[in-house]
Amino acid sequence: MKLSRVLILILPLLMSLLSSCEAIAGIFKAGMGFGIFIVVAIIIAIIAIVIRFNKQKS
Repeated sequence: MKLSRVLILILPLLMSLLSSCEAIAGIFKAGMGFGIFIVVAIIIAIIAIVIRFNKQKS
């Protein structure tokens, strides 16, 4: 009887903790993908600016 009460109390706690960890992992994966996208966009913008300046000089 005591074991079932302990499981009833602990099981929802564990389930909520595990689901929050998965949610945070998903957020970090999305953040990493967005960060990579931003870095690539900035690099492309810098290359485009350098190419335009080189065309104007010649």
